[in-house]
Amino acid sequence: MKKAEFLGIAVMLNRAFGVVPLLYGSLGLEIRLGMSLNADDVDILIPETVLFGEWDRLVSLMEKNGYRLCDAHEHAFEKSGVSAAFASLENLRPFAGVDIDAIPVIREAGVSYLLLELPDYLKVYLASAQDGYRKNVKNKQDEQKIRMIRSAIRGEQ
Repeated sequence: MKKAEFLGIAVMLNRAFGVVPLLYGSLGLEIRLGMSLNADDVDILIPETVLFGEWDRLVSLMEKNGYRLCDAHEHAFEKSGVSAAFASLENLRPFAGVDIDAIPVIREAGVSYLLLELPDYLKVYLASAQDGYRKNVKNKQDEQKIRMIRSAIRGEQ
């Protein structure tokens, strides 16, 4: 269900803004690992030109498609119990050292989106583990994901 919500949002972003969003967080990692991680929400990274430069237009588009802005500071929306939040694609490089130009494009059901490879997910979760909030609140979950990613990279999945 969350992946279907993401694909619906991604097609809107493809068509309305001409951008290819990045499926981020646990939901994206689920796809890379091929297993359910019970993702809480849909995390989407988009270019800052849209996130900040066309925010009002994005809010309008999301609302037109049944989403309600529930946290403007976190750029988070909700629809039918599913939360979808946007953040900056460009922040991946300084945050985790991810080369955003090398992220592969996935084409599925007429939708284009970006999806990190496992080594980049490892960089992200290692960087996240240093974040104060995640260190205190999500530490065990992040440690487990780091172990799963390392195991998958070694081919032990």
